[in-house]
Amino acid sequence: MADIAILETRERVLAGILLTGAAYLLFSMQDASIKLLVAAITVWQIMFFRSVSILVACAAIGGRRLIADTARSPIVRPMFVRAAFTLAAWLCYYNAARYLQLAELTTIYYAAPIIVTVLSVVMLGEKVPMLRWLAVLIGFAGVFVACDPARLGLSMPVLLVLAAALLWGIAIVLLRKTAMAERTMVQLVLNNFYFLVFSAVPAVLLWQPIDWGQLLLLLSVGALGGVAQYLLFEGMKRAPVSIVAPFEYTSLVWAFVLGFAIWGDVPRREVFFGAALIFAAGLLIVGNEHFRKRL
Repeated sequence: MADIAILETRERVLAGILLTGAAYLLFSMQDASIKLLVAAITVWQIMFFRSVSILVACAAIGGRRLIADTARSPIVRPMFVRAAFTLAAWLCYYNAARYLQLAELTTIYYAAPIIVTVLSVVMLGEKVPMLRWLAVLIGFAGVFVACDPARLGLSMPVLLVLAAALLWGIAIVLLRKTAMAERTMVQLVLNNFYFLVFSAVPAVLLWQPIDWGQLLLLLSVGALGGVAQYLLFEGMKRAPVSIVAPFEYTSLVWAFVLGFAIWGDVPRREVFFGAALIFAAGLLIVGNEHFRKRL
């Protein structure tokens, strides 16, 4: 029976890794869409449309029962705190997107996985083996090899992204605390309801007219963001934060791919070396979990 329990635990962890990896792919696609949008409309407006789109989809899927369960949920207050940190991270990150390339934006942001791993020890009491610390450090080294953020200096956009990394790290750790206490759809509704409340007034006051192309992009941001949030919440239920944190580095690879596809950015040779290190960090975690599963 003990062997079966260990096997099931390993399966859950690997499922959490896959779900988290897929979530960060969708988040990267969302980021590219938002970078296209922030040139013409405000971050508040984007956040408002995204929240409305996700809430409408949740209501269509869950109906009145979902709304009633959300209102009675024990995590209403904890999710409010988490949503505040996430909102602040969003505002910092996407306002910086006006001035930085997608690859630069993503690269600087990758202080976040190290912050998450440290906070998972301090706030959650998770035990982080040396191998996972090594994976985080290898991934972070890959980020520096790929883009060398030091070249960008400490400009305001860079400081905004660093602030976003810290705020998002705190939000992810808080998510781990709430993920085990409530089902994913309820968390999705609460998260986006708070975003809607926070963004409604600024969005109306700073409203910019939109065309059909921008409307389609806004709807895609809602769809990508909603599915990505769902996958991330599910992944967090299955694996400790310190395990899934290094897989956030995969977003860097997607950022370069999307940057080339949309804006014609051609990655330098160092990017490929950095990407190899980032993949090595992820494979190190997966390989370790697979090896432990077989023991």
